[in-house]
Amino acid sequence: MADDKGEGGGSFLPASIEAAWGLRERPSKGPKPGLTLDRIVNTAVGIASAEGLDAVSMGRIAKELGVSTMSLYRYVGAKSELYVLMQDVAMGPPPAGPPAGVDWRTGLARWAWSSREVYHRNLWMLRVPLSGPPATPNSVAWWERAMEALEGTGLGEGAKVSVVMLVGGFVRTEALMTADLAAVISASGQSPEEVLSRYGHTLRRLADPARYPAVARMLDSGVMDEADEPDYEFRFGLDRILDGIALLVEREDGK
Repeated sequence: MADDKGEGGGSFLPASIEAAWGLRERPSKGPKPGLTLDRIVNTAVGIASAEGLDAVSMGRIAKELGVSTMSLYRYVGAKSELYVLMQDVAMGPPPAGPPAGVDWRTGLARWAWSSREVYHRNLWMLRVPLSGPPATPNSVAWWERAMEALEGTGLGEGAKVSVVMLVGGFVRTEALMTADLAAVISASGQSPEEVLSRYGHTLRRLADPARYPAVARMLDSGVMDEADEPDYEFRFGLDRILDGIALLVEREDGK
């Protein structure tokens, strides 16, 4: 196993993340019998899933588990560590790799759709600030699966990393936008078609065709009169990104 120590002798990982990797023993005797890191993290995930990320606090978790707040700090040193562990549990392991012979585009698209499903099942994850590169067992496993999909493309390792970051960033951004729009529509009490129609009507009143001719042409085309099927924007965006990556792969093949 690779050395997990930095040049100064200190670990790069907090103790709770090391425990998730099996690099150190988890506390076996907590302040209360049965208290474990897994129970703490799973309880936090349950709270986030039911009430949102803002509802997660050490005090709330301790109350749910029937222990003191301070007792949790034997297992998790800070809330930021807890967030990382919560995401790892919510992500779970990645789907199995594609069968032999599947091309890189199909494999990477499958990875992207699977990642999107994880976000849509756990919308609270979109509210967790990014804290660094993959550093937990499941997150690294998902990274591995994406890198596997790019084997045989001829891309250098740095280019593969950039491709995975590009696709992963698109997935996260689209999921966040979709979740926010869904929340707005839900709060309005109207159907997506009604909200879109109202927006189009408002825009027609505000956007003078002489000043905004391109917007006026778009409105006149009728594209704002009905909502697209739910996955259309994701499919469209992902396909355009994969088209661009295909050009990069072709350029590498031609060298």
